[in-house]
Amino acid sequence: MQDSLRRLYRRIRYGQPIVVVSGLPRSGTSMLMKMLDAGGVPLVMDGLRAADEDNPKGYFEDERIKNLAAASDKRWIYGTRAKAIKVVSYLLKSLPRDNNYKVLFVRRDPREILASQKKMLARRGEKDDLSPDRMIEIYESDLWRATYLLAHQPQFETLDVRYADVVARPLDQAKRINEFLGGRLDVDAMAAAVDPALYRNRAQA
Repeated sequence: MQDSLRRLYRRIRYGQPIVVVSGLPRSGTSMLMKMLDAGGVPLVMDGLRAADEDNPKGYFEDERIKNLAAASDKRWIYGTRAKAIKVVSYLLKSLPRDNNYKVLFVRRDPREILASQKKMLARRGEKDDLSPDRMIEIYESDLWRATYLLAHQPQFETLDVRYADVVARPLDQAKRINEFLGGRLDVDAMAAAVDPALYRNRAQA
């Protein structure tokens, strides 16, 4: 009851929530953005980062997010209410508190994220100087901090979405997301937007 009253108060004061798709890099956030687009949610994106071999369907990003931590003027974010924007987990703490956020937080096996990241760096000719164990530690630390923030800050409502579940049961997960976001989305179109062929880095059981 208290949570419901708090959310009602924040909705009256700060307006419609911003839909945030978040998670570690290479966790499947672009897939979620594509699903939301298919379902009828307006996206905040600039199209500057073109689709490539690592993300054949596109990145669905807005470059301004990358400067969020250092930006002194974040007023542009207020114009994204009732739309969806991709924000990497590390930058969630830099979102202005005088907004409401409905966060779809994508969780994926860290080993799969690491494999995907390594392939992307190799294609770009970039070095990866950290050991796999150290990278997993960094991922887990970032996830812990993001999870704590989302659980303890009143501006956030969160739905965890597991990448493997979306690929395996896209319609079921589309229905979960639709319910979380108010129940007005095209769940069949969302499910159809999921391409299982892009699940190219699978952890061993």
